[in-house]
Amino acid sequence: MKKIGIISDTHGYWDERYLKYFEPCDEIWHAGDIGTMEVAERLAAFRPLRAVYGNIDGGDLRRFYPEKLRFRCENIEVLMKHIGGYPGHYDPSIRGQLFANPPQLFISGHSHILKIKYDKTLNLLHINPGAAGIMGWQKERTLVRLTVDGASFADCEVVTLGERSRKTSAEATE
Repeated sequence: MKKIGIISDTHGYWDERYLKYFEPCDEIWHAGDIGTMEVAERLAAFRPLRAVYGNIDGGDLRRFYPEKLRFRCENIEVLMKHIGGYPGHYDPSIRGQLFANPPQLFISGHSHILKIKYDKTLNLLHINPGAAGIMGWQKERTLVRLTVDGASFADCEVVTLGERSRKTSAEATE
């Protein structure tokens, strides 16, 4: 059994509460638009990090992280890509791969819209954790925690970090 912390669209913003909410997690998965190597390094120093780069990520992040990542967690096949869409509206850049060889869990970011939806057609769970950073138009900053137990998912929970604002990291932790 593994507890996973899922985050996306930090856009270089650091909030100490990431560590607080990821404390019970065994791994952290970042679905792109990390923003800076510093954010990735801080997450990776805390827990093992799996990540993909997003459309705003520069060359340093693109050299270190792939555009898409497919791996196993317990008995679950996972596919992660920053721009992925959602059930019924998958992005053309990943649609063919999803339909040809669907994973059990598909994670994407990009839209800044929190969405957890089961795709009955492909028999997969889709998670977009929303945006944890302050850039963008989302009203609330969110991340997701999920337990993978063998071939099952459990304890999927949304953590709301508060309203999107331009507070500094120090102010956000007060």
